[in-house]
Amino acid sequence: MSTAAAVPTRFRAWVIAARPATLPAAAVPVLVGAAAAVGEGAALRPGVLLATLLSALAIQIGTNFANDYSDFHRGADRDGRLGPVRVTQAGLIDAGSVRRAIVAAFAVATLFGAYLVWVGRWPIVAIGLTAILCGLAYTGGPWPFGYHGLGDLFVFVFFGLVAVTGTAYLQSGVWTARSLAASLPIGFLVTDILVVNNLRDLATDRAAGKRTLAVRIGDRATRRQYAALVAGAYLVPVAMAARGGRQAWLLLPWLSAPLALRLVRRILGGMTGRDLNAALKQTGQLLLVFGLLLSAGLVLARPR
Repeated sequence: MSTAAAVPTRFRAWVIAARPATLPAAAVPVLVGAAAAVGEGAALRPGVLLATLLSALAIQIGTNFANDYSDFHRGADRDGRLGPVRVTQAGLIDAGSVRRAIVAAFAVATLFGAYLVWVGRWPIVAIGLTAILCGLAYTGGPWPFGYHGLGDLFVFVFFGLVAVTGTAYLQSGVWTARSLAASLPIGFLVTDILVVNNLRDLATDRAAGKRTLAVRIGDRATRRQYAALVAGAYLVPVAMAARGGRQAWLLLPWLSAPLALRLVRRILGGMTGRDLNAALKQTGQLLLVFGLLLSAGLVLARPR
């Protein structure tokens, strides 16, 4: 095969930059939040759900573009990188175009967010602005917190707690303990996507001075972190279902346990290098399956 034939098209390069394997991290919390609200008696608001989903996806894609752009300028993306191609570093898309795409993605998020602000008022203003600022500051700005070991915490809080409870609030108009409980397993599994990413990039991040949590705690502890987060995700539905009766539907996510167990065994077994790209994609798939099952359980457990 010629070198020219191996170069992706412009469209394919943009798809690579959007990192589709990470998009369940944006979509699943929204679905679970809506299901939590419906499970507590709220009527589903399809228009609000669609706007929330599109805004969340736009923020995720904008953050992915921003990471591609900022990591390139900070020298974190090097030729020895094991992860998916970074389009700016590879020269597939020029830095100026990526910068404009960042602005466009966050503008789309703001457009849908304006409608959500009309629905949810000032709490949604605070959530939306903070999410966009954190998306930019993850690898950009004067103190990128992704470079200081805070990425895992950011992902858990914003893609777990905030995304699920915020979506439920937009559907029902109230903040509830049930939506908070439902946010915990989602936060754990979304964080595991980042854990695999940082485990794979541990050596190159360390060389570039990118002090992710994986760099700080090391290879073995990072693998144990992955397993602990998976275990936590499956324990929460057990606690939520403890009251019995219709709450037993909340055990539906356990149908995905074989996939989770297989992933944990592979991570703890020492999977390395580019094989971790497959593990990252499969962790996103686990999140999607778990989230859909949890959403179904939340709706089915609704009191009759």
